[in-house]
Amino acid sequence: MYEMSFGQSAAAPGALFLNPSAQSTAKPAGPAITEAKLANGLDIVVIPDHRAPVVTHMVWYRNGSADDPLGKSGIAHFLEHLMFKGTRNNPQGKFSELVADSGGQENAFTSNDYTAYFQRVAKDQLAVCMEYEADRMKNLVLSDEIVAPEREVVLEERRMRTDSDPSDQLNEAVQAALFTQHPYGRPIIGWNHEIEGLDRVDALAYYDRFYTPENAILVVAGDVEPAEVIALAEKIYGQIPARGEAPERMRPREPSPRAHRLVTLADEKVEQPSYQGVYLVPSYRTAEKGVGEALEVLGHLLGGGQTSLLFKSLVMEQKIAVAAGAHYLGTAVDDTRFYVVAVPAPGVPLDRLDAAIDAVIARAAAGGVDEADFLRAKTRLVADAVYAQDSQASLARWYGAALATGLSVEDVAKWPERIEAVTLEDVRKAALWLDKKRSVTGFLLSAPGHDSGLELDG
Repeated sequence: MYEMSFGQSAAAPGALFLNPSAQSTAKPAGPAITEAKLANGLDIVVIPDHRAPVVTHMVWYRNGSADDPLGKSGIAHFLEHLMFKGTRNNPQGKFSELVADSGGQENAFTSNDYTAYFQRVAKDQLAVCMEYEADRMKNLVLSDEIVAPEREVVLEERRMRTDSDPSDQLNEAVQAALFTQHPYGRPIIGWNHEIEGLDRVDALAYYDRFYTPENAILVVAGDVEPAEVIALAEKIYGQIPARGEAPERMRPREPSPRAHRLVTLADEKVEQPSYQGVYLVPSYRTAEKGVGEALEVLGHLLGGGQTSLLFKSLVMEQKIAVAAGAHYLGTAVDDTRFYVVAVPAPGVPLDRLDAAIDAVIARAAAGGVDEADFLRAKTRLVADAVYAQDSQASLARWYGAALATGLSVEDVAKWPERIEAVTLEDVRKAALWLDKKRSVTGFLLSAPGHDSGLELDG
C-alpha cells in the first residue's frame, strides 16, 4: 500500500526523555500527549483515549520513496511488502491470522518521506503487537524464493494502479516535471524498469540502513496509561541494539523554477477531461515562520468545499466547471506541493478553465479576498483539527507523520493556535507562491476520435 501527523512525561526505567518542550503553557484541546525516548534511540508518543478498550499501535520509519537509492526507485515500497514475509519466530501469516482472529486490523503504507506499519486491536493485544514489530525490525528473513514473486506482485500493482489509469499516468508525469532534481519527482511505487531490477540484496541493504530503532517512532493511541506503555516498550523494543546515529537523508535540493510547464495526456479511456495545477512551495519544515500555516489557510480558502473561492467562481458563477478544489501538502521533509484541481463543464476547453483559475489566484494575491470567506476558512480548519481528535487512528497518523518529517509534538499541539494567528495579509503573501513559473499544469483529455461530448479547444 502506498500514499500520494504537550503534555506531560511519565518516568519509566531506562527511558530517556526528550527535552520537555511539550511542557509548555499552551493548552491545546485534546488528550495530553506523552513523549519519551529509549536508550537505543526509539522515539515514543502515547496518546490516551479511554472511550473504548482499543489501541492503535504504529511504528513509523523515517524513510520513504524519496530515500530510495538512485536507480532503485520503489525499494521503500517493495520492502514494505517484504516486511510481511515473516521471521524465524513469526513465519509468514502467523501474526496476520492472530490479528484477524481477534477482530483487529493491520496494514502498512509508504509515502515520499516515511513508511508506517499499524495494527488496531483490543488493548490486551498491545504487547503482542509490540513483540511482532520488534521482531521484524531486527529479524526479517528473505530469500530469492520470497523476493522474486513479491516483485511480480508490485509490478502487477503498478500495472493496475498506474499503467492502466490515465489520471495516474498524468499525475506521475506532472510530478516528474515539477521536480527536475529532487526525488519527490519519482513515483512512490517506482518506475517499472527499475522495479524489475530490485532483488534480495537491494532489499536487505535498505532494511539494514533504515529499519533501526534510531530511525523509528512508536506511536500508541487508545485505552492505555502512558507509564505502562513506555515500560512495555522498554521491555520489548528496548532489547533491540542501537546501531549508532540515525541515517542521514541525502537529498538534492530542487532549484528555483523559472518556467511554467504544461503536460498534456490524451487517452481513449478518458471519459471526463480534468485539470490539475501543481506549484512548488515550502513545507511546514522548510518554510519561514507562519508561511506554512498561511498556505494551509489559502488552500482551504481557494478550494475547501462549496464555499471556497474556486468553487463559487468556476462552478456557481461562471458555470465553467462541475468541480474545483485546492490542497496544500504541508507535511513533508523538503519543499512540497500545492494542488489546484478542477473538472470542466461540458463544452469548456481546459485552457479557458486554466485562465479562470489563474484569475482567482491573482485576485487572492492582490488582496481581493473577502474577510468573511477568510474567517470561514480558518474556522473550518480549526474545527477539522478538533473533529480529528475523535479518532485515535487519525491522531496517531497526525503525530506520526509530523515526527517522521522533522516536526515536533509541540508543533502538532499548537497547530490550531498558529492557524488562528494567520492574517489576511499573510494569506495574500502566501498566494504569491502560486506563481505560474513555479508550476506544472496537467491537462487530461479524451484521445482524438473518442466522442466524450466535450470540446477540446475553442
